[in-house]
Amino acid sequence: MSSYISNERPAPDQVLTDIADYALNYDVTSELAYATARYCLIDTLGCGLEALEYPACTRLLGPIVPGTVVPHGARVPGTGYQLDPVQAAFNIGAMIRWLDFNDTWLAAEWGHPSDNLGGILAVADWLSRIAVAEGRAPLTMHQVLTAMIKAHEIQGCIALENSFNRVGLDHVVLVKVASTAVVCQLLGLSREQTINAISLAWVDGQSLRTYRHAPNTGSRKSWAAGDATSRAVRLALMARAGEMGYPSVLTAKTWGFYDVSFRGQPFRFQRPYGSYVMENVLFKISYPAEFHAQTAVEAAMTLHAKLEQLGKSADDIRGITLHTHEACLRIIDKKGPLANPADRDHCVQYMIAIPLLFGRLTAADYENGIAADPRIDALRAKATCVEEPRFTADYHDPDKRSIANRLRVELHDGTVLEETVEYPIGHKRRRQEGMPLLVEKFRRNLRRRFNPAQQERILSASLDAARLDAMPVNAYVDLYTV
Repeated sequence: MSSYISNERPAPDQVLTDIADYALNYDVTSELAYATARYCLIDTLGCGLEALEYPACTRLLGPIVPGTVVPHGARVPGTGYQLDPVQAAFNIGAMIRWLDFNDTWLAAEWGHPSDNLGGILAVADWLSRIAVAEGRAPLTMHQVLTAMIKAHEIQGCIALENSFNRVGLDHVVLVKVASTAVVCQLLGLSREQTINAISLAWVDGQSLRTYRHAPNTGSRKSWAAGDATSRAVRLALMARAGEMGYPSVLTAKTWGFYDVSFRGQPFRFQRPYGSYVMENVLFKISYPAEFHAQTAVEAAMTLHAKLEQLGKSADDIRGITLHTHEACLRIIDKKGPLANPADRDHCVQYMIAIPLLFGRLTAADYENGIAADPRIDALRAKATCVEEPRFTADYHDPDKRSIANRLRVELHDGTVLEETVEYPIGHKRRRQEGMPLLVEKFRRNLRRRFNPAQQERILSASLDAARLDAMPVNAYVDLYTV
């Protein structure tokens, strides 16, 4: 009895062609998406500027070979680096993600769609500088905003129904895929080349979530997105050079992504690609905290104020109960010692304890000096997390997309204080309240790096929608050079 395997090359998987056709051809017309993307741009760059205050981040930045400057290369905002687009994408992506303070998308798979800005901005800036040097028109920031909207949409729509964390893979696989698709469009690749590049992104070995979970939580989670978006640029450039693709990378029996990495299940989709994700994305405005804890931190801040009104403090707390949603329990409900800042900013008990004790939560509160305060671990030990089924249901409801937490604090004298927050300040339902605070966050981050005159130049360009849209990418990025 003989058998054979057909070597006839199949048509590309539908998932690949859908992504490529959207990235190359979709006309974004949503004014809400563009308005939100402008806020997303300044918030994302601001997060990167704040990260430059942390040596653990800056030691990974710059050229691979020290001292290298690439003629017409992409600039890294807040620094003097001018790099090739692959390394620039890593630099920008690592800065953006370092403090876990940029935007968030919560669904079956969570993630941070603005991580894609690393590849988008690096490539757009590099292409613009080459164009100017050759006497051609540079790309505009409108094209960057369009690429952001599309990258958000690709990452977010795949995430809606497909949980990569449940099979042990990290969400940065979606950054790699989304960045690859939109970078191909910026590079002017053909449909075939774009499909090839996207297939290369899927066929890559994908990051495990090991570095996000106890007992291995570590700083790779802060640069993993930079790695993913820079890899996307590399793959797109390879496809431009003529590298072949793998049309059934997802569906191939035995050897495809579905069989190897997704337990044999095909991807499911809730909606076609449009501009839904950017319109509904979540911003971290007030606290550098893993997003499932944002409302818990807001509640803890309110309860800290109530304790002060009663003449009490965290020392008077006997027990803490957090009623939360299932995703919070699975990701950041953590007991035992916390080894480093990356461990602490993914522990909901820690993120509750700091505001209850001090009435604040900043990136510096995850560092070793603050964490050494014995009162923090004592308070963590008093905290219990339990699932509230309604919160889990509302978390997955596409009409609500809440991230609810109810914090209950019992004092030694029997007093009970309770606070529920269903929608964090960065939620679409709180845009009117949140956006002025987001702009103030951006102003605060500019002050960290630039003199008043340079701050004003950046603000003037960034907050004028018409001016920003028409501005050459290289001119805008130059505003951030030090």
